[in-house]
Amino acid sequence: MRIRIVDAFTDRPFSGNPAGVVLLDPSTSLDPSTSPGSSASPGSPGSFPDDSWLQKVAAEVNLSETAFAHPLPAGGEADWALRWFTPTTEVDMCGHATLATAHVLHTTGAAAGPVRFATRSGVLGAVTEADGGITLDFPTSSLTPAPVPEGLAEALGAEIVAVHDTAAHVGDLVVELRDEAAVRGLAPDHAALRAHSSRGVIATALAAAPLSGYDFVSRGFFPSVGIDEDPVTGSAHTALAPYWSARLGRDELTGFQGGARTGLVRTRLRGDRTLLTGRAVTVVDGELYA
Repeated sequence: MRIRIVDAFTDRPFSGNPAGVVLLDPSTSLDPSTSPGSSASPGSPGSFPDDSWLQKVAAEVNLSETAFAHPLPAGGEADWALRWFTPTTEVDMCGHATLATAHVLHTTGAAAGPVRFATRSGVLGAVTEADGGITLDFPTSSLTPAPVPEGLAEALGAEIVAVHDTAAHVGDLVVELRDEAAVRGLAPDHAALRAHSSRGVIATALAAAPLSGYDFVSRGFFPSVGIDEDPVTGSAHTALAPYWSARLGRDELTGFQGGARTGLVRTRLRGDRTLLTGRAVTVVDGELYA
C-alpha cells in the first residue's frame, strides 16, 4: 500500500504543512492480524480498516494529520470517503490534509476533475486548477464573541485584544493579538493551552505591511489533540476568513500562517461556505508494509 507525505499550502518542499496521505485501494486486502477489518472488508468501497490500525499508522507517521481515503460507488453524493487522524486522535475537520489528498488524487490520476469527499463534517469539495492550485469548499465557521478566559494571556504569553469562540463548528478559540510581531513572537505554554478549547487556539493579527502579499497572519496551537503547533491550518481559515473579511470589507483575502514552517491560504467567503486555495508538493512516496 502506498503512503505519501505531501507539503500543503506551499509550492516548495519542506515548507507549508506536511500531511500523510493513504489511498485505500478497493482491491487491497489488509492482513487481519495487523489491521483488523471493520464490519465490511477493509479495502472495499464504503469501509475503512479498523480504527486502531488507522490510529497506529497516524502515530507512526507522526505528522499533524494523516488522511485516509477510499473510493465510493459511483452515483452517490461523494466520490471518496475521507478521515483524518492526528498522532493521538481522529478529528472532525482538516484542511491541509484534504488539500494534500486532492493533490495526490490529481497527480496520480486516481481522480480527474472536481472531487467530493464524504467526511465527518459533511461533503467537502476540491477542485484542482490547470496551474496546480487546489480550491477546497468548506463550511464557514460561526464566530461568537467571548470574554478572555482566565489564564489564556499567560498561557500565550501575549496581550489579547479580542476572543471569539467557534465551539459550534471547529472548536477553536480565535484570539486577536495587537500586531503581527506579537503573533510571530509567540512561545506559548502548550500544556496550559489545553484547558482553553476543545481543539485549538488560533492567534491572529492584521498584516504589518499592506503590500506584504497577505492580509492577516496566524499561528495555530492544538495541544488538546496532540499537536503543539500546526504550521498551516486550513480549517482555521474557515473562521479567520469571516473574521478578517468583516473587518477589512473584502470577501477575498490571503492569510499567512506559521512559525518555523509557513504557508499561504487564499480565502474567498461565499456566505455559509468558505473557499480555501493553496498549492501542494509531494516530498515522500513509499510503501506501507504493516
